[in-house]
Amino acid sequence: MKIVKKIQEVRKLVAEAKSAGKTIGLVPTMGALHEGHFSLIRTAKKQTDFVVVSIFVNPTQFGPTEDIDKYPRTLDADTAGCEKSGADVIFAPTPDEIYPQQNLSWGNVWVNVEKLDQPLCGRNRPGHFRGVATVCAKLFNIVQPDAAFFGQKDAQQSIIIQRMVADLNMPLKIVVCPTVREKDGLAMSSRNRYLNADERKDAALLYAALQEAEILIAGGLRDSKKIIGEMEKIIKLSGRTKIDYIDIVNTKTLKEVEQVRGETLLAIAVKIGSARLIDNIIVDCN
Repeated sequence: MKIVKKIQEVRKLVAEAKSAGKTIGLVPTMGALHEGHFSLIRTAKKQTDFVVVSIFVNPTQFGPTEDIDKYPRTLDADTAGCEKSGADVIFAPTPDEIYPQQNLSWGNVWVNVEKLDQPLCGRNRPGHFRGVATVCAKLFNIVQPDAAFFGQKDAQQSIIIQRMVADLNMPLKIVVCPTVREKDGLAMSSRNRYLNADERKDAALLYAALQEAEILIAGGLRDSKKIIGEMEKIIKLSGRTKIDYIDIVNTKTLKEVEQVRGETLLAIAVKIGSARLIDNIIVDCN
C-alpha cells in the first residue's frame, strides 16, 4: 500500500491500474477511521480491483462555530487499518492541494445540491453539504473511480451525493453500505470517542428509539407525529440527551411526511455532552 499527498501522484497510480485493466474504487473519508470505514474498504475491495482511500479533513464543510482543529487526526492508526482492510493507496492531501484557488482573488467554484441540503442536518449546519458536495466532486474528478463507497449512517450525505452524480452525469456508481454498529446498536462514528462512560450508555438510546419506531410501523402505525412522539420518550429517558431533530422524510426529496408510505427515512440527531450523534433507518411499507 502506498501513501501519496499530491494529485498528480494518485492520478499516476490510478492510470497505471486502469492500464492493467483494473477497476477503481474510492472510499472518501476524513480520517479518524473505525470499523465502519474499514468495512467500506473491504466492500470496495470485493467490488473493485484497486481501492483508493482518501483521508482529508475538509475545511469547507465545517461551520464557523465548529472547530476543525479539534477534529481527531490519527493517520498512523488509519494507515494500519487501511492496509489490513485491503486498500491499495491512501490519498492524504493538504488543504492547499485540494483548494489551491482559496487564496486567489477571483473566487471559488462550489457545487450546490439545492433543496436536499436544507432539511435534517442542513437545517442547523448551513453550507455543510455545499462543502461535502464540492470536495466529493473534486475527489471524483481526481481519482476517476468506477465506484465510490459511502455509509448509510450519513444518509443525507449519501442521498445528496447520489443526486449530484446523477444530475451532473458523472461516470461512476455510488454504493451505499449498511451502517456498522456496536453490540448495543450505537452507530460507529469518529464522534463516539468524545463520549464519557455515562454518555456512552445514553448514546444507545438513539438506536433504541429507531428500533421502537420500526416495531410501531411494522405493527401498522403510520402517523409520523405519533411515531416521533414515542421516539422522543425513549431518547428523553436520559437527562443528558438534547434532541436536535427527529424527522420522518421521503428518501428521494427529504421532505417530511405525515404518513409513512413507501420508502421512508427515519433520521435522528441528538447531542450528548460535546458530541452530536446522528443515526437513521429506512423502512419500506405500503
